[in-house]
Amino acid sequence: MRSMTGYGAASGQIAGTSLAVEVRSVNQRHLDIKINGPREYAAREAELRRRIGRSVSRGRVDVYVGRAAQSRGAGVELQPEVAKAYMSAWKKLKRDLRLKGDLDLSLFQGRTDIFRSVEPSCDLKAEGSLLDRLLDRALRAHTAERKREGAHLKRDIQARLGKLKGLVRRLKTKSRTVTPRLQQRLNNRVNKLLGSDAIDPARVAQEVAILVDRCDVTEELVRLESHLSGLAKLVRSGGPVGKRFDFLLQEVSRELNTIASKASDIGVTELVIEGKTEMEKLREQIQNVE
Repeated sequence: MRSMTGYGAASGQIAGTSLAVEVRSVNQRHLDIKINGPREYAAREAELRRRIGRSVSRGRVDVYVGRAAQSRGAGVELQPEVAKAYMSAWKKLKRDLRLKGDLDLSLFQGRTDIFRSVEPSCDLKAEGSLLDRLLDRALRAHTAERKREGAHLKRDIQARLGKLKGLVRRLKTKSRTVTPRLQQRLNNRVNKLLGSDAIDPARVAQEVAILVDRCDVTEELVRLESHLSGLAKLVRSGGPVGKRFDFLLQEVSRELNTIASKASDIGVTELVIEGKTEMEKLREQIQNVE
């Protein structure tokens, strides 16, 4: 079992360039990956997403890639065509105005478009290889933390499932006493309202039996036990279980509601309320399970 909340980081250097990768995640219903990195790595975003997707299946994942290149000095590059255009323009102006003297380099003063600075080239292939290794290391650290938190969640979930199983046993015991008490109560009410000789006793018994059968919760208890067994099996299994667990919790809630409405007994209702309280605590915990 893994939590959706985790953090992992890794850093390294290559050819004078330092790289750092951080992976953070929080709970979210579906997988949502956000990558924040330098524009030099924009072409590798799809590959980075695939790597992350192999490690994380659910949650919001924020990945930060930092890059810091050591200064190796920027170069300067002459734009000869621009310089030639300036010279041609000055020569034409000299002819048109019949100016004397020679042209000198001072005419180019302040013309910033003749020269441009050139950043030193970087080895993106080598940096990309390092980036992949750092991302894998960060993801392993991220997964280790999620497993650690997941183990804590697992222990808490198993304890709450144990309480719910004990509650089902108490419900079964309670329901066995509900039926005869309900039957006796209905018989007393019918006799009080109609009198013992008003109608056929066999017919009264038949109607009472039908009402009692409608209040029977045996099937609901069987299904409830089945759902709890399914939840316990999910907890023991590997891989992402959050979505399936949430679905089975909905089924548990449905069975508890049905039992409370059918049983019409204050003791059963109190046990159902206790069960729903534990179930809501389970639901809160499962929101952070992958």
